[in-house]
Amino acid sequence: MRIRNNKGFTLIELLIVVAIIGIIAAIAIPGLMRARMSGNEASAIGSLRALNSGQSTYASSCASGNYATDFANLVPAAPAEPYVSVDLAVAVGGVNRKSGFDFVLIPGLNNNAWTGTDCNTIDTNIGSTYYGSAVPVTAGSTGSRAFATNQAGTIWQDTDCLAGACAAPGEPFVAGGTVSPIQ
Repeated sequence: MRIRNNKGFTLIELLIVVAIIGIIAAIAIPGLMRARMSGNEASAIGSLRALNSGQSTYASSCASGNYATDFANLVPAAPAEPYVSVDLAVAVGGVNRKSGFDFVLIPGLNNNAWTGTDCNTIDTNIGSTYYGSAVPVTAGSTGSRAFATNQAGTIWQDTDCLAGACAAPGEPFVAGGTVSPIQ
């Protein structure tokens, strides 16, 4: 009589383990994606808050009460200190992109261009109002809301981003439908 050696796993046992791992992954991945989107949205909101703070400092200390209408004004050449984070203000390939969101800074509604020179000797892209927005690069994947702010300092959101396209709330900001303030 010969004794059989039963060391190792059978094919059935290995298939059961692989199936269990697949089920666990199927449960965990959507939660991970939601957490990533939530983190991207929190970063976008924080960046717009930083933009409002930087604009306030820029207006009071550098531009005689006026605002920058382009990120380049908020990150002047050395030795001047930047008013916003460089990673937000430096465009890569013509796009200001951070944490899965595209950021835009333009003149706001009823803007009056300023004809003076700011403390960094920049005499363009300065005005009485500004409009900043953050839109997800891929709606439903990098974020499910778009955000916007202006010189009033309130950050607004538009939750109508699940259809694959997304647009930031436009000025004048009015609560209703999918648009609401978040602070």
